[in-house]
Amino acid sequence: MCPGEALTAEAPATVPRALLIAEVWAELGSELAPLSNGLGQPLARTVKLLLDPLVLRPVLNPRFAAGQVRGEDAEELRATLRAAGPRLAATAAWFTRLKRARRTLRISEGNPQDLYFQRCFELAGTLGPPGADAERVACEVVAEIRESAGELTVAALRRHITDPARAAELRARLAHAWASRAPVGQPPPDQAALTAALDGVLDRVAGGVDRAALDGLVAGRAGAADAVSLLPPGAALACGLTLRERIEPPALGESASKRNLPPPFDRSVFERLFAGFTSAFHRESMPGLSELVLQEVRRSAEPWQLAREETRVTMALGRRASAALAPGGEAGSDAGARLAARWRREPFVHRALRLPRAEGGGPGESVGRVREAYLRRLWVRVHGRELREEPVAAEDLWDLLDGVLRSVIMDQRDRLRAELDRAGGAATDGGER
Repeated sequence: MCPGEALTAEAPATVPRALLIAEVWAELGSELAPLSNGLGQPLARTVKLLLDPLVLRPVLNPRFAAGQVRGEDAEELRATLRAAGPRLAATAAWFTRLKRARRTLRISEGNPQDLYFQRCFELAGTLGPPGADAERVACEVVAEIRESAGELTVAALRRHITDPARAAELRARLAHAWASRAPVGQPPPDQAALTAALDGVLDRVAGGVDRAALDGLVAGRAGAADAVSLLPPGAALACGLTLRERIEPPALGESASKRNLPPPFDRSVFERLFAGFTSAFHRESMPGLSELVLQEVRRSAEPWQLAREETRVTMALGRRASAALAPGGEAGSDAGARLAARWRREPFVHRALRLPRAEGGGPGESVGRVREAYLRRLWVRVHGRELREEPVAAEDLWDLLDGVLRSVIMDQRDRLRAELDRAGGAATDGGER
């Protein structure tokens, strides 16, 4: 089982964050068109790759993090965006130049927004708007990004993993790794003691994690112990990590689509590595292609299908904290209460829950499954850190746990709004845009 309960929280007078961003974005004008969608609003990747990490920086400015910004902080958010306007305009101009250079160099690998947005922001900060040498600079940057990918490209991964002889060897390694796992019938951990230990860390993580307690969880293999409860039929399914009753070994695979990736435990080896190969950032920290594939084969048979115990502990902490996001659950810790309060402050959540339940599900059902979405996103984040050999630092733990929920909220808001409008909820929209 993957139980959990949600809390409610009263929200003060607030302004929708998306509305504030849209208003200022419109003020900044047509120079931002390369970073905008057809409605003149910032692209989802503009928010994800530029506005959040580089302009608003909600980790450092938590008052800008929620979907609803307190009224007293709204003008500061507007001012922050306006101040970044010239640099964002230069970023947009550089993005146009880099896309042109990409076409000139006949590059088709990867998504240009993923590859170039943050580099364009860097160019805008160091060089300002494109000048007389913009064509040369753009070609050099695009070529550098392509070169930095080296052998770590989707095409190279596909060739490597589908070579007949190598594929046979990899399948044999997969079978051996899964056959060598700890037996399913191993004694279960003391669940009450494990839960108490996790809650002890979660009670302090937002204000400054207890390093000794966190180190104790890692040394005691609390993450691996928590993963034992995912093994019974239906347990991992209830957590949203698979669509199957039982966890099964992954296939090798040979294709993937960002828009249609299955839950983490159902992904092929190819799909698990795919996301790390579609961004230019941090590839330099990854091992070579052959070793990366072998690592993924071994990783798939480990508890939580993760290789490092500190990463597994992060998943165990996220699983426990997110119990407050599930219908009928309770927050057993301060971190759980904070996550639940953030989620329950979202107006679209209240709107969805007020709608009658339709046959076959609907917006309310999507809201009720936020915990599963949270755990899937958290797994993807920590798996990516393992690919990059980037540990989860103690001081970053709360930012990670909280940031995953913010990311889920951003992804679900527009989709749920569309579902609500189709379900007749538009008339009760409290002004959220």
